Amino acid sequence: MEPQEDDRTDGTNNYISGGVFLHTVIQGRDITVHLPPQVPLALSGLPEVSQAFTGRDDHLDQLLKGLVPGGTEEQKPVLVTAVSGLAGIGKTELVAQTAHRALKEPGWFPGGILFVDMAGYDPERSVSPEKALDGWLRALGMPGEHIPEGLQDRQRLYRSVLAAFAKQGRRILVIIDNAASTEQAGPLLPTDGTTATLVTSRQALTLRNARHHDLDVLDEDASAALLERELRCARDGDTRLADAPNATATIIRLCAGLPLALCIAAALLAEFPTRPAADLVEDLEVEHRRLGGLALDDRAVRASFGLSYRLLDADRARLFRLLPLNLGPDLSTEAAAHLADLGLYETKQLLLALARAHLIGPAAGWGRWRMHDLVRLFADELGHTHDGPHLRQSARTRLFTHYETTTAAADTHLGLRPQPRSSRFEDRKAALQWLDAEYANLIPTATTALALGHPTTAVSLGSSLANYLNHHRRFHDLITVTTTVLTIVCVFGDRHREAMALNNLGVALREVRRFGKAIDTLTKAADIYRETGDRHREAMALTSLGLALQEVRRFGEAIDAHTKAVDIYRQFGDRHGEGGTLGNLGLALQEVRRFGEAIDAHTKAADLYRQLGDRHSEGKTLGNLGFALEEVRRFGEAIDFLTKAVAIYREFGDRHAEATALNNLGRALREMRRFGEAIDAHTKAVAIYREFGDRHSEAGVLTNLGVALQEVRRSGEAIDTLTKAVAIYRETGDRHAEATALNNLGGVLQLVSRFGEAIDTLTKAVAIYREFGDRHSEAMVLNNLGRALQEVRRFGEAINTLTKAADIYRETGDRHREATVLNSLGLALREASRFGEAVAALNQAVEIYRLLTTGDESGPNPELANSLLLLAWSGLEAGQGCVLPGTLPAAEEAADLFDRLAAEDPASFTVQLQASLELLAMVLELLHRTWEAEQVRRRLTGTAPPRE
Repeated sequence: MEPQEDDRTDGTNNYISGGVFLHTVIQGRDITVHLPPQVPLALSGLPEVSQAFTGRDDHLDQLLKGLVPGGTEEQKPVLVTAVSGLAGIGKTELVAQTAHRALKEPGWFPGGILFVDMAGYDPERSVSPEKALDGWLRALGMPGEHIPEGLQDRQRLYRSVLAAFAKQGRRILVIIDNAASTEQAGPLLPTDGTTATLVTSRQALTLRNARHHDLDVLDEDASAALLERELRCARDGDTRLADAPNATATIIRLCAGLPLALCIAAALLAEFPTRPAADLVEDLEVEHRRLGGLALDDRAVRASFGLSYRLLDADRARLFRLLPLNLGPDLSTEAAAHLADLGLYETKQLLLALARAHLIGPAAGWGRWRMHDLVRLFADELGHTHDGPHLRQSARTRLFTHYETTTAAADTHLGLRPQPRSSRFEDRKAALQWLDAEYANLIPTATTALALGHPTTAVSLGSSLANYLNHHRRFHDLITVTTTVLTIVCVFGDRHREAMALNNLGVALREVRRFGKAIDTLTKAADIYRETGDRHREAMALTSLGLALQEVRRFGEAIDAHTKAVDIYRQFGDRHGEGGTLGNLGLALQEVRRFGEAIDAHTKAADLYRQLGDRHSEGKTLGNLGFALEEVRRFGEAIDFLTKAVAIYREFGDRHAEATALNNLGRALREMRRFGEAIDAHTKAVAIYREFGDRHSEAGVLTNLGVALQEVRRSGEAIDTLTKAVAIYRETGDRHAEATALNNLGGVLQLVSRFGEAIDTLTKAVAIYREFGDRHSEAMVLNNLGRALQEVRRFGEAINTLTKAADIYRETGDRHREATVLNSLGLALREASRFGEAVAALNQAVEIYRLLTTGDESGPNPELANSLLLLAWSGLEAGQGCVLPGTLPAAEEAADLFDRLAAEDPASFTVQLQASLELLAMVLELLHRTWEAEQVRRRLTGTAPPRE
């Protein structure tokens, strides 16, 4: 059959070669299409785009890059892109924005755009592929009488037309919106290798050669921008959202990043210009009213979700309705299987189907699933409507039982004491991983179970989670769940569980620095254990009580509690409990400066843990031992023990304990003048404490870091760091620690000659230490304050202050610091021209340093050398031109010591060596020993060898 001229209408012709017409069905091998000059763009049907579009720039750029003819350097052209996501997520708007921008690009789509809304989720409006092809062929200029009836024939004709357009350089963009299935969208895909297609669907469609583009909710900033723009588009200059930031933030939170919900919220405000944002919040805050409140005219969140739900089969719909019974933000496939009372494989297939429909989505880690907040409300509504109370309660019981038994099994791997370990988990690491994944489900379950009629679940979870919450330092959660447990067990009169809960609660209260309440709670726990004859657990409560007493500086009572606990543990042969309590006892002994006993306690504890093979507890004890050794200036040993402690904590992944050991290690390194390593250790510790949000411990490290920074003359950083520490201590209410930070800050301010600020800062620290009766720390600050007063030539105040400091150190038996203060006092007396008193003070300092260095084979003592130098100068000044007895020996010994020190460390001691040689020469000249003085001066100029 040959085509005739009069067969052509509207400029389009179908030429069928080698085939026959069979009624209205076309069969043939080849189709030749004669095209009209241009497809009218009015027939494209592209929806109008929103002027408020925002928050999708990255998605828009990605889609546009895929549409570039011939592709880009970074990306080949994408012929089919399937945009999928939850109902109301903004798929159509994104594709429409993309199409509008693509149309404006010269040469991208000169043939125009074909758009169809398949209405795939609305059974009354759903468009079949045949109907869509009929409309498109007509839009392309095909006469109705030439459009075949069958799907395959329409598909062939449609694809031939698109291929012809592409061949003539008139490429078309095809948009298939709102397709419910691959079967609905697939027949509409071009096959010419040039025409581009964008498809939107709530389903993850399995279209051949398609690139998938998933759309998620908007973040908080983009949500705020969309809400604001939608309102401004409707009412220019409307400031209600900006004027009510709290209400606006609540609206954003309740809409949960869903563009449809945000647009409806904006429209509800725009409807009435006097309606406050807070009024809309009132309507939306109540969960059972929220979905109903997010509706206006033909737009409604509930109706949008309902269209997706109607396509689910019975099993998928049942699981969908049960999922909101889980109280956390996501759940595992295993938990869903218990909820649905199905096997793992069957449950997994149902969850995958719901995810393809974008009614749920994958959470962090494969095998976990999450629900949008508004979808959760919708599913819960359906559950209440379609499932009876008994069915829902049974499902919840199965889920809660799963959480109870698995948490208890995980807890068997967390205790440090030897005990049977559940085979449910391979090891401690696996148990922690499960608890980490389920944490956000377990806490709301433990705290809400009682209100839902499951008191045993609340008690079981609250007890089993204690070790885990302690491990991760989630003490506020521990307080919450343990308080719930206490409420229940007190009603049932279970004294044993009451004492256990009180002990857990007391530990948590101590960690959040509610010390008074912690002491009361732990005292009650110990009393109940004693009354019920549970002596073993009484020891556990006593050692926790001792730690709380230490925090309020009631060290005598703390030592008594720890000592009693050690005795009880020994009676029961509990070596593990004994080791832990010995470590706590050692810390309390350190606070009252009984360092020998403290070191002995820590050493015994370390030996016990080593024998028990408990590496983690051994690491803790080694850290405590290193800390105690610092106090007696055995810094080398301290560094060795603390380095081992850090390594052990890292081995066990105990980050918080690692930070504590790093902080103490930094202090020891600083004392050994290894300042770079000290700063590195403190910096790492700060970072770890910040990970945990442990502000109080962070302040402690900042205090030590500030001191280390000053040692390397990074004064500005030191002042900033110490100022932060002071602020955190004030914020957390730790006055004693605040005084420590103030003392260090005052010392740094003094070193940068900000003496007025230093004096004010140090005076505050002295007052705080006096409040606490902490004489030793008071003396430490008095020393710094006296030196600051000396710098501003307030010598009388300086001398009185330093004398008090020396007296206190003498009382407390700290001979080393007494000698340090006596040096400062000697300098102040010299400045006040009280040379005889200066000589007396410095002679005392020298004698103390000699006593402290007796038997020390570590080399010359720089502190002794410095005291001797000051003593010789003071003796020279006191003699007023005469050399008093003792001046020459002091000058000679000082020169000799600095000579040896400079040989080992020239950078640190060359200046002091020169000063000591100059002084020695002066003394020798006054004694008329001119030749010897000349020899000393030749050493100063480098023309004589050093003395042997």
